[in-house]
Amino acid sequence: MISAVHTPLTGRLNTLVISGRVEAGRAVLVPRGELVQGCADTLARTLDDLPADTGRVDLDMAQVVFMDTAGLQFLDLLDAYGHWRSIPVRATRWSGQPRRILELAGLDTADPLDRTARPADPADPDAESPETESPDTEAPAVSAVAMERAEQLRLLRTEVEQLRRAIASRPVIDQARGILMATHTCSSDEAWNILRQASQLSNTKLHTVAAAVTAGVGGDGPPPPQEVRRALRTAASRTLR
Repeated sequence: MISAVHTPLTGRLNTLVISGRVEAGRAVLVPRGELVQGCADTLARTLDDLPADTGRVDLDMAQVVFMDTAGLQFLDLLDAYGHWRSIPVRATRWSGQPRRILELAGLDTADPLDRTARPADPADPDAESPETESPDTEAPAVSAVAMERAEQLRLLRTEVEQLRRAIASRPVIDQARGILMATHTCSSDEAWNILRQASQLSNTKLHTVAAAVTAGVGGDGPPPPQEVRRALRTAASRTLR
């Protein structure tokens, strides 16, 4: 039985825990939490603790609730481990937001480490498609399908950009929540409400409010703008009264 790996990440409110077991040379690992900065280090420690005679590693990803670009580093490390040890490695049962990230990255959502199964890129002109296989297909039908695919690709690219912006802002927001929790001795939900209300009261983007909170925490950074400070005081008073 593998002991759980528990690694709190500095400035974050969540942790990644990897538990599991080894039976007959097969390791079954169960990550729980978020694949964010530091997750690859947690995985590396877990893999280092596996018995030398481990001949297969299976990860059950069903309890991973969030994934940013650090999750791709997690997968790269897992893949490299499999090649280094010359053993099969699988990561299955993805769901929710992590599954969507795999889709947007063009990875197989059943097992992103399976190199034999990759979804076709709709932008690849060499990708096989039913409408290009038959020379008798009428031109208008091909054009309609091409237009539909182009629209789907445009929407997908828009969603990718939105996710990138959300992923980029998440660490700053989480750090600001941690600072507010320590400052006001409040819960994570209360800290979130303070940030959200301050954003609305000052007519300032949530990410900008969070960045202002974190910038001044060390004492040598600039304090939040006056309107943001007032909004934070008001929001804290309303939330914690």
